[in-house]
Amino acid sequence: RNFFTKRTKELKPAVQSAPGWKLFGKVPPRENLQKDSKIIQQEYEARTGRTCKPPLPSTRRKNIEFEPLSTTALILEDRPANLPAKSVEEALRHRQEYDEMVAEAKKREIKEAHKRKRIMRERFKQEESIASAMVIWVNEILPNWEGMRATRRVRELWWQGLPPSVRGKVWSLAVGNELNITPELYEIFLSRAKERWKSFSETSSENDTEDAGASVADREASLELIKLDISRTFPSLYIFQKGGPYHDLLHSVLGAYTCYRPDVGYVQGMSFIAAVLILNLEEADAFIAFANLLNKPCQLAFFRVDHSMMLKYFAAFEVFFEENLPKLFLHFKSYSLTPDIYLIDWIFTLYSKSLPLDLACRVWDVFCRDGEEFLFRTGLGILRLYEDILLQMDFIHIAQFLTKLPEDITSEKLFTCIAAIQMQNSNKKWAQVFASLMKDNKEGDKNHSPALKS
Repeated sequence: RNFFTKRTKELKPAVQSAPGWKLFGKVPPRENLQKDSKIIQQEYEARTGRTCKPPLPSTRRKNIEFEPLSTTALILEDRPANLPAKSVEEALRHRQEYDEMVAEAKKREIKEAHKRKRIMRERFKQEESIASAMVIWVNEILPNWEGMRATRRVRELWWQGLPPSVRGKVWSLAVGNELNITPELYEIFLSRAKERWKSFSETSSENDTEDAGASVADREASLELIKLDISRTFPSLYIFQKGGPYHDLLHSVLGAYTCYRPDVGYVQGMSFIAAVLILNLEEADAFIAFANLLNKPCQLAFFRVDHSMMLKYFAAFEVFFEENLPKLFLHFKSYSLTPDIYLIDWIFTLYSKSLPLDLACRVWDVFCRDGEEFLFRTGLGILRLYEDILLQMDFIHIAQFLTKLPEDITSEKLFTCIAAIQMQNSNKKWAQVFASLMKDNKEGDKNHSPALKS
């Protein structure tokens, strides 16, 4: 103890910063001050007697007044010493090319800045119009729904799109509840669906055939198809995927409907309709709107795959197709491209799969106002929007294009084209044309009934 104490007292101040020693190795000193590079250089010169010459200035960039900050600036660099130097004309040309590139980049930046400002102005304008419309809907229209829903002012406001905060409420009122479904009834069918899922998971044998005589295999296949389709519903949103916040909710609504309407069951495309309703309504209200919406004549005909009714809808669509877009109509006819190739997918999902979600919701807004007619009018609006492109395509490319519409489609352009579509043929509106087709079909059935029976 005395030895180490004595040594520490005798240490010179200059040695205190040197590293100390411990039993198992060297440890850093308590005060390890970093020396300046100049001090290190002076100590080296004093110890060796040599002087360090400062580095010679580089001659490569003596003509350059700045350090290149990007690869585009390398065009102004001199060539290495082992290569021939640039001529005056070449150097001037490189300088001009560089200046042109910089000017072009500045133009792009200015253009993009103006575009961002324009988008922001349009967004602010849209938000202000939505806010003012919401006040009108909440304070004036919804409290007096029955008296104001058919007025010209409300219909014009409706055409511009419903504010998201009142969209679900307006949809529910517009669709109605002719089936008189209550939240309690939804809970009953939901519990029945859960029992069925449980029984299917526990055993493959089931003898319950009370639901319209449907076989167990068919019901099980329908329920399995629901699970498969849920993961395909708006996959980019991820909220309906397994583990997502709306996965179980969508599963419940679709499962309850298969028990409520076993004669219809589950059909592909229903998941998109139910998902859009779930995003705008509470669970029970979404089921009520879903069941009533699918009970409309057009949806019931498509989801029950009533071929005769579907053909009448296609025939009525072609009447207005030829009236509004005669060139495109003849082009489709030349390739024998019938409406079922593209209309079925649009009608089955009410455009929620084919169009961007916000645009599909605006289509739903007017669909709830005008009914099935607007679905076919929207189809004609899409064809009008892309008429010039479709006229240059053949059968395969037209079918592919209409199945997967461009993602950059905007509501302003589409609704401008929809507004230009006239749903009137020979002074007959959609309902009258469809009714005449139904009448002709009934008369044809009477005339050809013996042949059909034979």
